[in-house]
Amino acid sequence: MIKLLVRLPRLAALALIFVRELAMSSFTVARDVLRPGHRYRSAIVGVPLDLRDDIQIATLANLITLTPGTTSLLVSANREVLYVHAMDCPSPDDLIASIKEGFETKVRETFR
Repeated sequence: MIKLLVRLPRLAALALIFVRELAMSSFTVARDVLRPGHRYRSAIVGVPLDLRDDIQIATLANLITLTPGTTSLLVSANREVLYVHAMDCPSPDDLIASIKEGFETKVRETFR
């Protein structure tokens, strides 16, 4: 019971990050789809993982897939890289930084 009470604020922080990302990416995807002549720069990007636990990696992959414009494709056999497809990715480094500083950090904090 105490573990759950300690974990609740972390879960709430993760949920808030997800809702923020969901809203921002939904707006971006809708704008890009409705913009005539927009040329997408889709990419498959390997995101290096600091997470090693299966539940943490699965949570991260699901959060990414639930966010419009991105899809988790594959976790490498050694669990060191998560491959992500982004609908519009002008900078793979920015995408990696966004995932690592946002979702991955919050998932790690939530499950520690």
